[in-house]
Amino acid sequence: MTRKQRFQYVIDFFLHHAPDAETELLYDNPYQLLVAVILSAQCTDKRVNMTTPAIFEKYPDADSLSKATFDELFPLIRSISYPNNKTKHLIGMAKMLQEQFNGEVPLTVDELVQLPGVGRKTANVITSVVDQQPNMAVDTHVFRVSARIGLTLNATTPLATEKQLIAHIPKELIHIAHHWLILHGRYVCIARNPKCDKCGITTACKYFQKNVAPKKK
Repeated sequence: MTRKQRFQYVIDFFLHHAPDAETELLYDNPYQLLVAVILSAQCTDKRVNMTTPAIFEKYPDADSLSKATFDELFPLIRSISYPNNKTKHLIGMAKMLQEQFNGEVPLTVDELVQLPGVGRKTANVITSVVDQQPNMAVDTHVFRVSARIGLTLNATTPLATEKQLIAHIPKELIHIAHHWLILHGRYVCIARNPKCDKCGITTACKYFQKNVAPKKK
C-alpha cells in the first residue's frame, strides 16, 4: 500500500464511521473553548469538563476573568494538572484579550500564540474548531497514531507531524481529521497495548502489519 493509498483508506474509513467527530470539551463560545483548551494541556477532557462549569459561572467572559486574583481562581482549578501555571495563564490570557483584542478571542494562529498559555497546538485547536480553518493540532495522541499507522514518516516533532498531515489530507477535511486521530488514539490506538482487535483500519496500519499480523499466522 502506497502512502497515498494509506491516507485515502484512513480518510474513507473515518468519513464513513465518524463523519461528525468533534471535540469532547464542553463549551458555549470561543472564550469558553479557549479556557478549556488551556486547562486541557496534559489533563483529560473529562477532568476539564468537571472543572469548567464553576469557572464559567463565576467568570462568564474575559472581562470578569481578567479581574480575578490568583487566590480567587486557583481553588477552582486546583484539581487540574499544573494548577499554579494554568491559573496565571488564564488570568494573563484574559487581561491580554481585554487590552489587545477588545475582549474577543482572535481567530488567527499568529494572534492566538501571543496569549499566555497558548502554544501552536492550542491555537490550531481554537481556529479549527471555532472557524473550521485547515489547521492540524498535534497532541500526543495525534503524534502517536499518525506514526503508528504510517501517515507520517520520521516525524520527530509535533510541527513535523503537522506539516506532513496537512500536506496529504484534503484542505476541507483537516479540521475534522484532527478529531479522528485524537479520538482514535484516546479510545482505540492507546499508548500501551493498542486495541488492534477493535480497530477498523488495520489493513492500512504499518504497526499492525509489522507487529500484530505476523503473530496471528
